[in-house]
Amino acid sequence: MPKFVQRIYPKRIWALPNNENKVYLTFDDGPIPEVTPWVLDTLKKYNAKATFFCIGDNIKKHPEIFQRIISEGHSVGNHTFHHLNGWKTETQSYVDNVLLFKKEIQSTRYSHLAPRTSLFRPPYGKITSKQANLLQQKGYKIVMWSVLSYDYDASVSEEKCLQNVLQNIDTGTIIVFHDSIKAQKNLRYVLPKVLEYCIKNNFSLNKNALI
Repeated sequence: MPKFVQRIYPKRIWALPNNENKVYLTFDDGPIPEVTPWVLDTLKKYNAKATFFCIGDNIKKHPEIFQRIISEGHSVGNHTFHHLNGWKTETQSYVDNVLLFKKEIQSTRYSHLAPRTSLFRPPYGKITSKQANLLQQKGYKIVMWSVLSYDYDASVSEEKCLQNVLQNIDTGTIIVFHDSIKAQKNLRYVLPKVLEYCIKNNFSLNKNALI
């Protein structure tokens, strides 16, 4: 993400500098049975933790996968209930959709496992200042990113997707992947290689879920 954009919106989280060589893996748009279980298996293989910015409607459809995310020690963030584009959605409707996500987590039969997450990532990265201010007033931390893999983009090759990540990893980096159908081809190629790179270069993986 360009530095000037980060300077315009300093109250949003773009990276998390630290002294423990941590990088932060995040996954947007799940949970879905076609991709999320594979992501969880891969993270477990490398003893890595991540943060999943889930869509509320997908939690409703696949609560057992949501349970697994939580029970395996990963963090969960709010990605709205219906994956709304903030630039195309009226402010109150947008905020209501964020709160609908919260209601779904609280009402699921796995609610005893659900964290009281304050993490929020706007779908597409698109949110108005008014929407952001209202959510921050409600205690949400708006988490953006410093590295976007473009795994969802069919015009981006597997190798290009990998280089998008490897060429930009640094301590405190927040990396965006997607556990979605359209991202899975690139993701299945890239994720193991990113995890191997992190281990080889002494980046922390087992404590890098956003809190």
